[in-house]
Amino acid sequence: MKRVFGVFGDPIAHSLSPAMHNAAFSALGMDCVYHAFRVKPEKLEKAILGAEAMGFGGLNLTVPLKEAALKLECIKPDRLAEKIGAVNTIVFKENGKIKGYNTDGSGAKKALQESAVEMRGSKVVLAGAGGAARAIAFQLAADGAEITIINRTEARAIELAKEISAAAFPGKAEGRGLSGLKAMLQDADVLINTTTLGMHPNTETTIATAEELHSDLTVFDIVYNPLETRLLKEAKASGAKTVSGVSMLVYQGAEAFRLWTGIEPPVELMKKTVLEAFKA
Repeated sequence: MKRVFGVFGDPIAHSLSPAMHNAAFSALGMDCVYHAFRVKPEKLEKAILGAEAMGFGGLNLTVPLKEAALKLECIKPDRLAEKIGAVNTIVFKENGKIKGYNTDGSGAKKALQESAVEMRGSKVVLAGAGGAARAIAFQLAADGAEITIINRTEARAIELAKEISAAAFPGKAEGRGLSGLKAMLQDADVLINTTTLGMHPNTETTIATAEELHSDLTVFDIVYNPLETRLLKEAKASGAKTVSGVSMLVYQGAEAFRLWTGIEPPVELMKKTVLEAFKA
């Protein structure tokens, strides 16, 4: 009998996680299958407990469930997920405990490292203050980056920056609103978009235009559908280096795979599978 894994979210039809993980299971000869399930926030606890009851091997959580999961009594988050305030990976333990983890930060870090971005001392403008933004911000601060968090609701950016500062990481953080983005980016090394701007079907929206960017910048958009977002197109037009959300998707997924199975996944195959899905 196949062991079932899955991703919960709403919306969820756009997810490429099933293709990626099923390719990995197949390559490793594992009798497992991964599906996407639409789950609304108010049904999350019932869905997780139902998955546990049915013997699921593990779960991923995506928008808008990551922060909601941390509030559920049935989940025991690890220290990093608790600090971040969001869970994106769930592991069902043999002792009956349901453990929550967050692999977004490590996934983003590996995606940036793949593009030769040095964390320590880098000046990063991070757009957004939601679950993914929190994970990435905590990871960057732990690695010594100087972060300016910008958000439409400035108070959320300021609050997140305060939380990071209170954690006493080597890096620094400040929170600001969206006004004056071009001036902020002039001295920045990296721009990271963690908002849903540019995500399918609203593909023409963007956090910044080519006129606001510059050629010494690395622009990382964690949105991976479409493969090349409007922000990444604008970045190319400005001469900036670009990092696709596919890299983060694959690396955070690979870390989840390790947590579920204890097995090293075929990362390059996972990435190839995701890229081929866009050509289909």
